[in-house]
Amino acid sequence: MEKISLRGVELFPFTSYDDAIDYIDSHKGILVAVNAEKVLSAATLKDVINSNVGYCDGAGVQLALRRNHCQPNACKIAGCELWLKIISRFAGKKSFYLVGGRQEVIEETVAKLRSEFPGIDIVNYRNGYIKSEQERAELLADIEVRRPDVVFVAMGSPKQELLMKDMLARHNAIYQGLGGSFDVYTGHVLRAPRWWIDHNLEFAYRLIKEPKRIRRQVHLLKFAWWLLTKQV
Repeated sequence: MEKISLRGVELFPFTSYDDAIDYIDSHKGILVAVNAEKVLSAATLKDVINSNVGYCDGAGVQLALRRNHCQPNACKIAGCELWLKIISRFAGKKSFYLVGGRQEVIEETVAKLRSEFPGIDIVNYRNGYIKSEQERAELLADIEVRRPDVVFVAMGSPKQELLMKDMLARHNAIYQGLGGSFDVYTGHVLRAPRWWIDHNLEFAYRLIKEPKRIRRQVHLLKFAWWLLTKQV
């Protein structure tokens, strides 16, 4: 499968969740969710995305792939769903390491996973508050020693991608950044209802719930213009 470049940000036009999981199973590296914000701020993470496995995680990017890059079957893959599908596929076959969230959240996440996926091999986990270079070094060393097959890092972008880049340099595995997915999984944060998700309006629902997000989303008008004028 060939990558598609959106203004220098390269991603795979996967056609389904299974398509993405099949690929990453045989091509280890960092799964990076690519949405309009990442394309707009490409300089920060472009090297990490382009040297790993970028995937479509946004309606705008999906439209760009379908309308402007002749990929009519390109699928929007939600990162907060993908990690659970990875676990569902590989629980009992691969080992897992989790990083992210508050201590309460990570403990609830691990407990829930062990309940929903009996026999899951979670080799270790820790919260996402890495307060010193020593803690960071200890985490990297632990990854290298325990050698998990899959590592999930829920710390927000670009922090999580830069940490996973350092992890990958120490140990070759499947990595995925999850943002706030542990909070959603444990019910501390509610995701948009299904109707909003199915109609590509999840961003609008989140904006209604968190009006302060307007500062982040107003610049997406630039991406919309690029999309309309086929500049992306």
